[in-house]
Amino acid sequence: MSAHDPAPTTAATATATATAGAETDTDPLLARERAHLNASRAALRAMREDVQALDIRDVTANWVNAAVLESQIEDRIKALADLSHTPLFFGRLDYEHVVGAAEAEGAEGERFYIGRRHVHDADGDPMVIDWRAPVSQAFYQASKKNPLDVGLRRRFGYTAGELTAYEDEHLSDPTEAVHSSKLLQAEIERPRVGPMRDIVATIQPEQDEIVRSGLSGSVCVQGGPGTGKTAVGLHRVAYLLYAHRERLARTGTLIIGPNASFLHYIEQVLPALGELEVKQATVDQLVASSPGQVRVTGVDSAATAVVKGDARMARVLRRAVRSHVTLPTEPVMVVRGSRRWRVPAYELEELVRELLARDIRYGAAHDALPQRIAHAVLVQMERSGEAPDDRVQDAVARNPAVKAVVKAVWPAVDPAKLVLRLLSDADFLAEHAEGLLTADEQRALLWTKPPRSVKTAKWSSADAVLIDEANDLVSRTHSLGHVVLDEAQDLSPMQYRAVGRRCSTGSATVLGDLAQGTTPWATASWAEALEHLGKPDAAVEELTAGFRVPREVIAYASRLLPTISPGLTEVASVREAPGSLEVRPVEAGALDTAVVGACVESLRHEGSIGLIAADARIPALSAALAAADLPHLAPGEETTAVSRLTLVPASLAKGLEYDYVVLDEPSAVVSGEPDERTGLRRLYVALTRAVSGLTVIHASSLPNQLDTAWAGSAG
Repeated sequence: MSAHDPAPTTAATATATATAGAETDTDPLLARERAHLNASRAALRAMREDVQALDIRDVTANWVNAAVLESQIEDRIKALADLSHTPLFFGRLDYEHVVGAAEAEGAEGERFYIGRRHVHDADGDPMVIDWRAPVSQAFYQASKKNPLDVGLRRRFGYTAGELTAYEDEHLSDPTEAVHSSKLLQAEIERPRVGPMRDIVATIQPEQDEIVRSGLSGSVCVQGGPGTGKTAVGLHRVAYLLYAHRERLARTGTLIIGPNASFLHYIEQVLPALGELEVKQATVDQLVASSPGQVRVTGVDSAATAVVKGDARMARVLRRAVRSHVTLPTEPVMVVRGSRRWRVPAYELEELVRELLARDIRYGAAHDALPQRIAHAVLVQMERSGEAPDDRVQDAVARNPAVKAVVKAVWPAVDPAKLVLRLLSDADFLAEHAEGLLTADEQRALLWTKPPRSVKTAKWSSADAVLIDEANDLVSRTHSLGHVVLDEAQDLSPMQYRAVGRRCSTGSATVLGDLAQGTTPWATASWAEALEHLGKPDAAVEELTAGFRVPREVIAYASRLLPTISPGLTEVASVREAPGSLEVRPVEAGALDTAVVGACVESLRHEGSIGLIAADARIPALSAALAAADLPHLAPGEETTAVSRLTLVPASLAKGLEYDYVVLDEPSAVVSGEPDERTGLRRLYVALTRAVSGLTVIHASSLPNQLDTAWAGSAG
């Protein structure tokens, strides 16, 4: 296919086409692109119909194989769905030469349409190339300085799923000036209604490099608000599933987020890219799924949670688990028929010491010890002229005398009961925390009134993580092929260890922002976090270009950085939006009325509206909105064209975004946290949720870092 149109588009006409001319039917190039879109949609329908028509009755050996194949076919049909609101392709690449072939004078190049999934015609020729394919990478990486043999890069604009505009860059033409993409900017700034959407049309070069990094290595992405780190992590999963589908189909992938609202917000991104099988969970849900877990009904004080989340607790638990092993002092006598076989105490001790030295899981050693004792008996049998086989060894291992010595020497350990004893028995805790925890820290761990049993205890989230650690000391936790951990800065060392166990033989993508750490145990550095995760060699990448938050808003919020995270690079927003920030001081008695008024003003704009406030202020604001007849949603409830206002507790704002944000009383957000730094970090999160505009309403004094010179309209 020719790499050039009969009527080439210049940079000047490209700009006009992107803004106005393409919205009519008079542009012949636009008509041809629409025709290709229609043909591609028809081809996708044909691909789906071909799968639906498959008859598997005579190709499977049994009902199990048939069920598996049927499930795979159903997944394929879902993946081939044509989503009317999602453009089938968003770009086009015209290469100067045939990709992968040597340059030849006069040779025609190749043309590729880049989209969310592969589409081919009846002959198998590609009509749309998957954005993850190697040939598509130039769409994100090519530039005037390094065109990568691309003659033309065309971006497409859509309105309600209909192709309405295009914009061209002639990358190999030295006479064409570099110009910013209006369509790219429009896509970034498009109003946000509903769940998070993919960014395949707007991935930037530095983001693309992270997305396409290999499966074997782990990556940590430090990114300030609006740098796209969450989207990068999700698209990295989609890319890895494309590049390593068979391997990840066996080993599995998982996305871990901070809360259910956040996971609900991002859950449609991967399905829109054709990936349906990736599971999602919070850390609490993750540990709750491990064997022998408990129901979480209690809440720790901040001081207690910090100690329980400290990495030293792993050593305390290890000591406590291994304390159950006692060296044998008596021989074991095994009776088989008329013969008796005696294994002396010193030989039993050698077996136990050998297992301890090998440092294998406690449960694995518990299972191995009877076999070791049985083997010692078989050696004696062979010396006496017998010829025992494996069946005899298994029978000896099950002998009551052997089972009795194993129970006495290496008894089974219940992880929940072990943690219960540590948190209830001061002497037991002191014995295993000696030299690790101070007396004050030990007192912080102990229950004031110890529960009588595992079932009656009011377990906290931090307790569940301790049980998960103990469970892994007893039996190995299953490892996945790849794990994405978002908002990672808020995890405790013990939580990092819990996640790390789930990817001990796989890789991880860690996403976060140190400045947004809002837990008392928030990590101080990525090096420390990655050590606890078990991925100390992970590459640390930093995203500093902001695409979501307007420049005025991020500059205002960044005034907090020297206090909350000294030395962290400030986000440099590429978006100028004069008037996007307004700080309004009001009288104390007029606060609720002013906040409601700001919400009404924001609702005059397109897109989603978020009213963010300190958690303690939520009931009063909910009542004020109801009195003003303003319906509102809770975080996690999907915004629609009719319901666009969400009332957001500051504690749940992280990871969410809204076109317009009204922030209620910043000082209340700060004072709602246990310490000032955590409060200012929570405020930093709240200030950076806006995509188009932020209105700050306050009756109390602003924090010192946000000086009053900003009061009034900014821009």
